[in-house]
Amino acid sequence: MSRRGDQPVVGAAPGADDGLLLPRPPGVLRRFWARHPRVTDALVAGVALLLSLPAATFRSGFPTQPTATQTWLAVVLVVLACAALLFRRRRPLLVFAACALPAVVLPPSLVPVTHLLPAFALYAVAAYRSARACWTAFGIACAAFTLATAVAAMAAPAEFSLLVTSLVSGVVAMLVGALLGTNVGNRRRYLEALIDRSRQLLVERDQQAQLAAAAERTRIAREMHDIVSHNLTVVVALAEGATATPDPERARVATQQIADTARGALAEMRAMLGVLRDPDALPGALLAPLESATIADAVEAAQRAGFPVVLHTEGALDALPADLRLATTRIVQESLTNAMRHAPLATVIAARVAVGEASVEITVTNDGVASSGAGAEAGSRGGYGIPGLRERAAHVGGTLAAGPVDGGRWVVRAELPLPAAPSEERAP
Repeated sequence: MSRRGDQPVVGAAPGADDGLLLPRPPGVLRRFWARHPRVTDALVAGVALLLSLPAATFRSGFPTQPTATQTWLAVVLVVLACAALLFRRRRPLLVFAACALPAVVLPPSLVPVTHLLPAFALYAVAAYRSARACWTAFGIACAAFTLATAVAAMAAPAEFSLLVTSLVSGVVAMLVGALLGTNVGNRRRYLEALIDRSRQLLVERDQQAQLAAAAERTRIAREMHDIVSHNLTVVVALAEGATATPDPERARVATQQIADTARGALAEMRAMLGVLRDPDALPGALLAPLESATIADAVEAAQRAGFPVVLHTEGALDALPADLRLATTRIVQESLTNAMRHAPLATVIAARVAVGEASVEITVTNDGVASSGAGAEAGSRGGYGIPGLRERAAHVGGTLAAGPVDGGRWVVRAELPLPAAPSEERAP
């Protein structure tokens, strides 16, 4: 039950307090009934017994009076029916059958004793089962009472008017119980439906938050991988070149380039981490510090490391949206990184980026597969390079394929769709 001020909410199901700030139910009686359902059932059974049992000792207007045995039988049946009311929440239909049975088996002069019991039970059917079950039970009970009245009228025609009056009073009592129970039951079920729906919305909200957090973690991991992997690959290549050359001047230039590359990587990481530390940053703020990276920078870094990279571009890259421009840059950058790591003996690494009317086509090819044999391993190892490229392409709605082709080459092809331009309304 949802609580506020240590008060339960009427109709709230167990576990309904997962963040639901529901108001406290009004009225002392409602709060008492919600806290003590067994005590409430005992009170209902006691009231039914007090209202029904004394009627068995009164002399009715029927000419044929009940015998002592019949009177005691009526008392026993009434007590059992009232005891059955203790289980009205769990077995409302069985309780209603137990409360309606005395009205059918007792003699006509004792039937008025049992008029209130079916009404109490029918209320429970409507409140704790369903309105359909309530009216179905009401119809069956009316038919059974009518049949019993007809049989009694045929046996004693002189008592016909009293029998009809008793039948009408019993039906009216059940009708009142059915109407009250339907009203209360529908309200209860409506509140429970609202609480369940609210709980579902809370669960969906938490799931959406978890999915968003997982997507953001994946995105951050992808950016960190691209930054670290590319720059460290360039640093390693420059360091190996500086170590292998006997020319001090060339070694000095290489070490200077190592420092510049490391500074650039640190600057990108600081910018990205600064956004992550900002609690007020918008969801797309992570793109801002990374937009400074360009394809030309990635190609230049690979060329400084001594790799034969050639870049060919078509169309206006600068006119692309920020997320698409970043995805294009990262795909080319990671493809060059893979080529530098797995095809160090490549004689040419060709990168082509073409911006068309509907999509951006990216192709990065190297011819180091046959000579080194490492290019094929790049796609078969359990690394994050190629899967990360596919994730990045899928993030902007594109596709990416990578693998060896004829002639000992390794090709990465990606196609990223351009966002549809809004249609311009023409003036009449």
